[in-house]
Amino acid sequence: MIKINGVNTPEAVGETLSAYLEKNGYVPERIAVEVNYNIIPKTEYKNYIISQDDEIEIVSFMGGG
Repeated sequence: MIKINGVNTPEAVGETLSAYLEKNGYVPERIAVEVNYNIIPKTEYKNYIISQDDEIEIVSFMGGG
């Protein structure tokens, strides 16, 4: 079962990473994505198809002081 940030997300199977991120309001310039313990380059988001057994972690960068 696909997990995104630890949550079962079966509806994401077959989508591109780019489409999933856009649909869920992520700003690519402010995140990093790891799939199955490998960092995915931003240039590959539009080519990566989410698979049934993927484990995806999306990390957002935040500034502060």
